[in-house]
Amino acid sequence: MARDYYEVLGVKRDATEKEIKSTFRKLAKKYHPDANPNDPNAEARFKEINEAYEVLSDKEKRQMYDRFGTTNPQYNPWGGGSSGGVNVDIGDFSDIFESLFGGATRRGRTGGRTQTRTSPFGGGFGFAMDGEDLTQTVPITLQEAYTGTTRLITKGNRTLRANIPAGATTGTKVRLSGEGNPGLNGGRPGDLYLIVEVQPDPQFERQGDDLTTEIKVDMFTAILGGEVEVPTLGRPVKLKIPPGTQAGRKFRLTGKGMPVLRQQDKYGDLYARVLITVPTNLTPEQREAVEALRAKF
Repeated sequence: MARDYYEVLGVKRDATEKEIKSTFRKLAKKYHPDANPNDPNAEARFKEINEAYEVLSDKEKRQMYDRFGTTNPQYNPWGGGSSGGVNVDIGDFSDIFESLFGGATRRGRTGGRTQTRTSPFGGGFGFAMDGEDLTQTVPITLQEAYTGTTRLITKGNRTLRANIPAGATTGTKVRLSGEGNPGLNGGRPGDLYLIVEVQPDPQFERQGDDLTTEIKVDMFTAILGGEVEVPTLGRPVKLKIPPGTQAGRKFRLTGKGMPVLRQQDKYGDLYARVLITVPTNLTPEQREAVEALRAKF
């Protein structure tokens, strides 16, 4: 009796097409005979994986398999022997890999001459398989996200330079083409994706492209009005405080927030939240003056 195809691929019976395809790719690379020259069981395992994938990746075949299984010859929709399993000709695998890996024939340049890799089936398992993509987290400061920055990534004996654009947010991806895992049998290498992680900043809170910061305003300026300096990630700016300003009030500084990712000369806003400060350690004369002022209200 043939093994359950879901068990062969190691997926649940409600697995999506994407999950089945992803799992198949990993198993096919793991058990590919070319990658396991010293394992006599690799080819059999490889064929078993392909047989399972051919059925589970086909909507109609999968529905029939889910309904009747593979052990009942009375309902075998594809013919076959008494086992009721699906008869799979190894020559049919070329169609699977053509759709999954971009074709069984792949061309490459070597010494100025074009080499053609022919279909593996009927002549070995020499088809090309693309390498997998890799990801790596890259932490940066909010200031670096504001100005843009670079990172040097070490890969083997090489150092790669990655440019992180201004306005990057946590989750922004920077692609280094061809720096992922190598391909098999002439397949193209995968890519390396750097995943940006912007660290919290002690002075600014970020919401999208906007920033919020607190500004200290002394009680006399809050009462009478005046001018205070507001920090930004660029140059500090002056802000007029109207008389009677209350604690917690927010002032909007247009265009003083974060640069918008990949949109030149476009910025978010900066919100300055008022934090009123009061004097401490008053002298007796100062305290008397404040008490006199309070008595008038």
